[in-house]
Amino acid sequence: MNAIDVLRDVFGRVAEDVRGAVEGLDGEQLAYRVGGSANSIAWLVWHLVRVQDDHIADVAGTEQAWTSEGWARRFGLPFPEGSIGYGHSSEEVGAVRADAELLLGYHDAVRARTLRYLGTLTDADLDRVVDTRWDPPVTLGVRLVSVADDDIQHAGQAAFVRGVVERR
Repeated sequence: MNAIDVLRDVFGRVAEDVRGAVEGLDGEQLAYRVGGSANSIAWLVWHLVRVQDDHIADVAGTEQAWTSEGWARRFGLPFPEGSIGYGHSSEEVGAVRADAELLLGYHDAVRARTLRYLGTLTDADLDRVVDTRWDPPVTLGVRLVSVADDDIQHAGQAAFVRGVVERR
């Protein structure tokens, strides 16, 4: 197994985690906020997919699925089109309301793009610097691991919230 295969596997596991957190829940369950103000499943999944879409499109030099495939229009959120959730207020978190089909559809579209992009890479590509704003500069490999790590953390949070929802 090479590094690209490992990344494919990781993003596949994210997909399983996202499905496990979302499938079978209705809109109210997806919007539930522990303590009335924590991140909802809908926001967590929307955010993790937005981060993946934004970051992978950036390194791949492509347009995001969010805009090119009409996901922004379908979600109809009251944010600037480029918003990915960083720095969202509690009110903004609460504004993310979506059903399971919409969340999973967007995730599947972005995952397909991620896997297509990974299919164009070799292990040597992972050493290419993609962001010089950091010290040390960020390589493609580091960026991809960062996206996967962010996705895994948020998918785990969504699974936790699902457990709370199911026990209410």
